[in-house]
Amino acid sequence: MDRRALLGAGAALAATSAFAADAKFSGRAFKVPDGACDCHHHIYDPRWSYIPGAALTPPPAPVADYRKVQHRLGTSRDVVVQPSSYGTDNRCLLDVLKQLGDGCRGVCVVNSRVSDAALKALHAAGVRGLRIQFGLGNPVSADEVRPLARRIHELGWHIQINMPPEQLTQMEPVLRALPVPVMIDHLGRATASNQPQYAAVRRLLDGGRCWVKLSGATLVSQAPDGRDVTSAALGYVRAAPERCVWGSDWPHPESTRRVDPVPMPDDMAVLNRLAQWATTEKLRHRILVENPESFYGFDPARRPKAL
Repeated sequence: MDRRALLGAGAALAATSAFAADAKFSGRAFKVPDGACDCHHHIYDPRWSYIPGAALTPPPAPVADYRKVQHRLGTSRDVVVQPSSYGTDNRCLLDVLKQLGDGCRGVCVVNSRVSDAALKALHAAGVRGLRIQFGLGNPVSADEVRPLARRIHELGWHIQINMPPEQLTQMEPVLRALPVPVMIDHLGRATASNQPQYAAVRRLLDGGRCWVKLSGATLVSQAPDGRDVTSAALGYVRAAPERCVWGSDWPHPESTRRVDPVPMPDDMAVLNRLAQWATTEKLRHRILVENPESFYGFDPARRPKAL
């Protein structure tokens, strides 16, 4: 195909539902254990409007489509993360938590204007963390991170971080001093151990209260399948296997950008990549099952069967 044909195909993909067709799913590279958790995905439901000027405006990706993806992957628990497109309007997130039930936890976005009553209501609905995201609208400022962390501490929540590498390195002292655990999104946007952002994440990991999501490889990779992030992923897993979790990043919103989209990945290939970062069944069980239970509060005695 020539370049114009390729661009046309990409535009057609962006205009359709975010659920990939059957042909996009390859076979599983390993047996997915009971209770496996996808610790990072989004839902986009047209019942709720995107905020004005949203940087990402993906096509609809409702719960029904995510359930199909979950069935193909074999995961039976999940963590839905508030996307930048909704800002601090968490109504879609709350609806997802209601639909998916006890096997789902949420990560919301709120700023310092949120009331204590609203935080308690979010907790009762299944929210267990607050996402701080820079680079896609910045609904929460850097100055709000410490005060918000103090407020969510009593709820047992964590702070989840998604930001460009240079901001992550700048924020390292702040993150290290927070009174709550810190979860780093998308490998800290690192591909190799010689990068400043990787070094910052490793120092935070070594401090004992930081966790890392093995997710979003195609966001930083120069290869369509994310294979060139292996150095960073292996480094994190070797350093702190008890504080790594995996996430699909479905429906891959940055692949639907109108300008400079990243390649749309095969969701099964995203899962299969974990076999190269966690090379034993025991280690994969820890990352997919035990670590999410510890971090998000899933009941180890009630592990759903693999789908």
